[in-house]
Amino acid sequence: MALVDEITEEPERVVQRVCALDLGKAGLVACVRVPHETRPERRLQEVREYSTVTRQLLELADWLRVQQVELVAMESTSDYWKPVFYLLEAEGFTCWLLNATHVKHLPGRPKTDRLDAVWLAKVVERGMCRPSLVPPKPIRQLRDVVRYRRSLIRDQTREKQRLEKLLEDAQIKLTSVISDLHGVSGRQMLQAMIDGERDPKVLAQLAHGIMRRKIPVLEEALTGFFGDHHADLCRRMLRRIDDLSADIASLDARVEELIAPFAHAVATLDEIPGVGVRAAQEIIAETGVDMTVFPTAAHLASWAKFTPIDHNSAGRKKGGGTGKGNPWLAGTLGEVVASLARTDTFLGERYRRLARRRGKKRAIVAVGNSVLTIVWHLLNDPDQHYQDLGSDFYESRINKRRRERDLIRQLEHLTGHKVTLTPTAA
Repeated sequence: MALVDEITEEPERVVQRVCALDLGKAGLVACVRVPHETRPERRLQEVREYSTVTRQLLELADWLRVQQVELVAMESTSDYWKPVFYLLEAEGFTCWLLNATHVKHLPGRPKTDRLDAVWLAKVVERGMCRPSLVPPKPIRQLRDVVRYRRSLIRDQTREKQRLEKLLEDAQIKLTSVISDLHGVSGRQMLQAMIDGERDPKVLAQLAHGIMRRKIPVLEEALTGFFGDHHADLCRRMLRRIDDLSADIASLDARVEELIAPFAHAVATLDEIPGVGVRAAQEIIAETGVDMTVFPTAAHLASWAKFTPIDHNSAGRKKGGGTGKGNPWLAGTLGEVVASLARTDTFLGERYRRLARRRGKKRAIVAVGNSVLTIVWHLLNDPDQHYQDLGSDFYESRINKRRRERDLIRQLEHLTGHKVTLTPTAA
């Protein structure tokens, strides 16, 4: 076949005046590309280096104003992008944060900070990338507090687990008898052991309420080898747990202040089964309340990596996960799904049906996808309210003959006999 002479045009430039930043901890490289003054088909390019201290960043902002830059783009390099992004945003520039995997440098070329900045500028000016989500300042502040609170809760849980292991080391089986070691009864028994009391009968009498029914069992559980060594470690662990509890309570109050402008959104999400007030706060802190950044609910689920990825090649389907998304949002959704799995609701029945056929992990992803879809619709339209479809939604809409066939097969498999149906009288 003969070659055809065809005119190929360069992709249209979306951004005429662009700046790209290659960031580091102590410095950055900025590349500005603008139209040529006399030759429209050519571009002018200048590369400069700056430190990441505030004075140097303000000088960078002044230079960008002189060049009349329309867009500033940078890769999400660790947390180094945050001060640069926030300062330039406050100076009035439109900033884009880009995923590094989406603008990866072509292989076979030298890799330097200057070349990376030039490459990034060329990619951005031709519209070959999309910006990542950077929420507005109120949501960013809420996110910082909510994430720190969640980190402290995890630390507190680890400390409680260390305390439980310490009691096991001392042959104290208290956690096998009482459900909450840090309740009123449990804490009084622990404090008494720390103060020197070792008699299990005396310790068991510290039980309160319905726990007193278990006094004989408590006496057996409190018989062990708890000594001064265990008492010293237990005292330190309880002090650490109490300090964390105080910090968490203080952060709860701070979250209430920051979430006040979004109280209606919290109340709306609280209507979803399994989503309490704290979970609603965490979801809003990660996704924000402006759903216009996600054109559809599927975009939100895809951004959170709660959408299975389909891998097909040469007619063969290959396995593939959902990818790495937002770990903070994934943790919240996992807790929500675990909570609603025990409810007699549509989402609870959906989880149980999927877990039986596909396993628990796939069920968590699928139901998490459903929760995000509901969240998108509720936040996209503030007048909407959640309405549960009921746990019998699938049963009421399943094909009657198909259900009949499945039940006959199950009965035949169970009894080993052939089953025939006889219609009943009207």
